[in-house]
Amino acid sequence: MSPQNPPRKPDHRAAGRLRAGRFRHFHRGWMLVLALLGLSGCSGITVLNTLAPSQNIRTHDDLQFDHGHHLSLDIYQPEHAQDAPVVVFFWGGSWQEGDKSLYAFVGRALAARGFVVAIPNYRLYPAVRYPEFLFDSAHAVAWVRAHIDRYGGNPQHLILMGHSAGAYNAAMLALDPQYLHAVGLARHDLAGVIGLGGPYDFLPLVDPALKAIFSPAEPDLAQTQPIHWVDGQSPPMLLIESTADTIVAPKNTRHLAAALRTHGAPVSVRMVPDLSHQWLIGVVSNLLSFRDQGINAAIDRFIRDPQVATRF
Repeated sequence: MSPQNPPRKPDHRAAGRLRAGRFRHFHRGWMLVLALLGLSGCSGITVLNTLAPSQNIRTHDDLQFDHGHHLSLDIYQPEHAQDAPVVVFFWGGSWQEGDKSLYAFVGRALAARGFVVAIPNYRLYPAVRYPEFLFDSAHAVAWVRAHIDRYGGNPQHLILMGHSAGAYNAAMLALDPQYLHAVGLARHDLAGVIGLGGPYDFLPLVDPALKAIFSPAEPDLAQTQPIHWVDGQSPPMLLIESTADTIVAPKNTRHLAAALRTHGAPVSVRMVPDLSHQWLIGVVSNLLSFRDQGINAAIDRFIRDPQVATRF
């Protein structure tokens, strides 16, 4: 990941005037930015994961929620969590790449702020096509709702959150009722949904991989789009996007928000400038939050009370 407007090199003469503790914190953050400027993909994410908070956080890795497809999830639990809000985070990767282990920084950052976080895997193309990864996502949500109280989470306060393709997965579960119905749940079982840089209205399909993922399974491609399913019955949604996102066009967020409002569904939008698609999720990290432009505060408010957060 690399920022679109990298910060200027720090003045090391001034650094000597800082207290030692402040300098160490500043230096670590700056070295991380340098690392992210020189590293890409998994390497940059490894830096975030390595330096993510771990004190007073319990991790539970590789808990299987779908034995038939060998799918598992990781849980990040504040040490003394009791009836804490629960976040199920779906990561992105164009439904073609990624793994839950790459997003430990998201789980740990949110757990450090008092939330119980589950990060599941889901099957990817070419092993599967639409809509199989949505059924996988629904299975993960059902498992979390049934078991999260063992980890200090409140199953009645369940928030879906996703970035990029993961935001699509979360939105589809909240908008098209068939996926939750397939696992014995309904949309009213969700307290809310947070989408960061999500593709919600991306027809026509241009990319050959996306055509291969979506076209063979659904002759009416409109049904593959979250915006198609807006009916006013969805849980509250917080949609976050950057006007500088060149991977997923900001119109996806604008169009979905407008459709939700037209149908009277609760939605809040936070549109920020100057963040790349990758930085939209990167700023959730405790180490990159200096560029978050209020994103983390909006996320925290929404997780704690989605109804209030979407009232204004």
